[in-house]
Amino acid sequence: MAEFLIRNADTVLTMDDARRELAGADILIRDGVIAEIGENLATTGPIQFATGCVVTPGLVNTHHHLYQTLTRAVPGGQDALLFGWLRTLYPIWSRFGPEEMFVSAQVGLAELALSGCTLSSDHLYLFPNGSRLDDTIAAAAGIGLRFHPTRGAMSIGESDGGLPPDSLVEREAGILKDCIRVIDAHHDAGEGSMCRVGIAPCSPFSVSRDLMREAALLARDKGVMLHTHLAENDEDIAYSLENFGCRPGQYAEDLGWTGPDVWHAHCVKLDGGEIGLFARSKTGVAHCPCSNCRLGSGIAPVRAMRDAGVPVGLGVDGSASNDSGNLVAETRMAMLLQRVARGADAMSAREALEIATRGGADVLGRPDCGRLEVGKRADIAVWDVSGVESAGSWDPAALLLAGPTRVKHLFVEGRQVVADGQIATLDLNAVIARQNRLASALAG
Repeated sequence: MAEFLIRNADTVLTMDDARRELAGADILIRDGVIAEIGENLATTGPIQFATGCVVTPGLVNTHHHLYQTLTRAVPGGQDALLFGWLRTLYPIWSRFGPEEMFVSAQVGLAELALSGCTLSSDHLYLFPNGSRLDDTIAAAAGIGLRFHPTRGAMSIGESDGGLPPDSLVEREAGILKDCIRVIDAHHDAGEGSMCRVGIAPCSPFSVSRDLMREAALLARDKGVMLHTHLAENDEDIAYSLENFGCRPGQYAEDLGWTGPDVWHAHCVKLDGGEIGLFARSKTGVAHCPCSNCRLGSGIAPVRAMRDAGVPVGLGVDGSASNDSGNLVAETRMAMLLQRVARGADAMSAREALEIATRGGADVLGRPDCGRLEVGKRADIAVWDVSGVESAGSWDPAALLLAGPTRVKHLFVEGRQVVADGQIATLDLNAVIARQNRLASALAG
């Protein structure tokens, strides 16, 4: 891969260990890796000028359900709490197939890319009508984002006391067998990997204890990460107490679901003891502020988690519960909600951006991403701060206070995915038209 140079950025927010902020800096990229950062660098390749721009590491999305971009703003689910919302959407999702999974993932990933995201996880836990995790993996490869898909599952249907309809649950032996298949086919553990696969039973109210335990054993045997939903709202806590006789944190610990190879989504209702458990074990959290607001779940105690040493990243969650997939807007919401809960000094714009970059990368076990340093992957977002959003700003590097919500240029592994605010790797208008046709068919 030929080298290229990003020239003369107004500010480079490195998110390196020293959190350096460099003025008038260049970034030299070679073979998908950052080769040099400094001033007046030379190159044998093309030059991308960044005058009037702030450059950051690409943002990292630690929780998403990409298939849900086909079911935004569904009537009947717009004003429901989590469990009622799920009961509204499950019958619609049961009519999906491979095409719906693929196209919905294309749209969701394009939306993320335009908001500065270079690495995204995905939690796919239902596989109707021949759908497979491979469908979303193919979509990510086509658009060029770094991807961490997780093979989710539901095994306890309504007839056995679970929440999902029986038509969407799978046999547990088949779930574990397909986890092995997908990992063997797609997981790349190497530095700079474009695809790592995780194992992700959906939630404590949709799978058995046995599956949770077996999933943890399998993941550690295969050297992959574990992911699930946990402690999302008051209903979630009540279910855990009634059915397991303990809080979600203890349930997770008892089944082997704590440690640096585990990250849990939401964690809105973690108490002090659970926060301490996650801090000691370095268990990660995917904070999803907009979805938590939309479903009335509450404000996650992110300030307390960060202060205790819990690894925290950000997630847009599914577009049926957000209903957006804009990660930089999600980052601003994370900052604002901590201020609502704890005061105006509870979280700065720069700390929130740190959570969205190196914080998320660390949660996903990717220290090769999320920071702009020599030797790290060339996952880079270039933000134009010469426009109306930043006009009059005394600190354009404070992007979350006064900055654009659409990236100007985006590079993943040194390859350009967004150029001048447009997706460069696919015909987005054609994909949107296809998505809308599929959504209309589902609504009909």
